[in-house]
Parts: sequence; C-alpha cells; structure tokens
Amino acid sequence: MHDLTILGGEVNTSSSPIPYGPRLREAIQADSVTPLIGVFDMFSASVAAQHYDGLFVSGFGFAASYYGLPDIGFIAWPDMVGFVQRLRLAFPRHHLLVDIDDGYVDPETACHVVQHLDAIGASGVIIEDQKRPRRCGHVDGKQILPLEEYLEKLELVLESRGDLVVVARTDATDEEEIVRRAEAFAATDADVILVDGLRSAEWIRKIQSAAGGKPLLFNQIAGGKSPRFSLSELDDLNVSATIYSTPCLFAAQTAMDQALSQLKVDDGRLPAVTDGAVGVAECLDLLERNISRNHAK
Repeated sequence: MHDLTILGGEVNTSSSPIPYGPRLREAIQADSVTPLIGVFDMFSASVAAQHYDGLFVSGFGFAASYYGLPDIGFIAWPDMVGFVQRLRLAFPRHHLLVDIDDGYVDPETACHVVQHLDAIGASGVIIEDQKRPRRCGHVDGKQILPLEEYLEKLELVLESRGDLVVVARTDATDEEEIVRRAEAFAATDADVILVDGLRSAEWIRKIQSAAGGKPLLFNQIAGGKSPRFSLSELDDLNVSATIYSTPCLFAAQTAMDQALSQLKVDDGRLPAVTDGAVGVAECLDLLERNISRNHAK
C-alpha cells in the first residue's frame, strides 16, 4: 500500500469543498515521487483505490472500456466528465488526474471541459499537443500541433481553471523539438511537464534541464517505449510524479482470458473459492464501500 493518507484518517464531511488541486500540487512538490494508477472503469478504480491514493483516468483505458475502441480520438468529453463525477463520488479522498487528450480539439471546448472537471472535484488534467487523429503516446505515427497553436490553447486553459493542476504534455519525437517545447512549457503557468515516450534516464535529465526546475511527470505503459523504472529509480532522477496508464486494463485482459480458457478446459465447472480468490462475498464487500453514504461512517 502506498500512503493512502491524503486527507489523514478521517473523511472530510464538512460543507466546504476539499481542495483537490492544491492537495495534488502539494504531493507533486514533495520530496518523493507521486504514483498515479491508471483506471478504466469504476471496478478497476475500486481495486486500485485499496492500494494507492492516486488514480489516473487513462484515455487509453477509458476508450477501451467504454467504447471498445483504441485511443485515437473517439472519446466524447461528456462521457469522460460523467465518469470522473462517478469516481469522485466513490473516492472522495483520492487524487484524480484526468487525461483530456487535446482538450477535445478546440480551445473553447478544452476550457469548458476543464471548468466542468474543476467543478466536480478532479485534481488535475493532462492536455497534449497532438493533432487529430491522435495516437497513444507510445506508438508510432503521432503528429503534433504547431507550438504557437498549442500554447494558445494551453494559456486559455490555464486562465479558465480554478485550482486544478495542469500538466502540459508534448508528443514530439524530434530531439530538438522536444527540448524546444519543454522550454516553452516551462515558461507558462502549467504546474507539470510531461514528455511522452521518453526512452532513457539521460532524456529525463535533458528535459529537467530544459524545464528549469518545473516538476516532471513520467508515463509508464507495459510494452511501451519508456524503460520500466521503479519508484526508487524515479526518485533518484528527481521525477515528481509518474502515471501507470494501463496495469489494471492489461491485468484484466490477461486474467479474464486465462479464467475463461480454464473454464473451457474444466468442462464449464467454476473454480472453488479458495484463500485469495474472489467469490460473490468478496466482490460485494469491495463494491459496498463505494456507496456514498458509507463515506461518513
């Protein structure tokens, strides 16, 4: 379990709103790296929330779960906002960092979405500089907006936010362009910089130099382009936060495939519920914790 204590031992039940953005900002500015676990639906979030106090609303995972499609631009912003609202009701004590892709194309929509997310209790957003059709940050074929066009959108988002943490993300792959964009992002009021698909510790250090002390977020995805760094290694590299985009999604795919393959082998006989396995009681125990009235207990 990694420090499930962002609000201490008690749930805030007062009428004043919890300062979600400032709390995430404080965690990112702390001495140790802040991990945020990618979730793709309410159930995966229910499991992840038992182990980590930071949740990442992954566009990859949401596109896969909600639409059954790859993350190339199918997500409609009201669907994402509705999902985050359900998450916040169930998990009032957790950081919620939300992937909003390119802000759903135009700057006006980006600002509108950010204001919605701010109002429902998101902790922060990541907004990228990709062109449509967008791609996962760890695959080939990405195209990026002209820097000036992205900066204009980013500045409008920064002006329209309340307390939300804003992560400025670039998907540039040319080395000179990566540095140029990191320097430009560092000159804005964005809280954090993310360069997706970094391939080495050396490049993390280069971005840190270009960012001039602005906190860095590192994205890890199984089978992706970046190394599989441990939290200790990221701490040593002075990375401020890391998102694990897909461990829940990929684990679910693996486990479901294995369970159903075994069901065929066993002629349709369900496995016994032994120690460590999940049956109806264990599943209901997990889900009943998400009923909003239980947070006051």
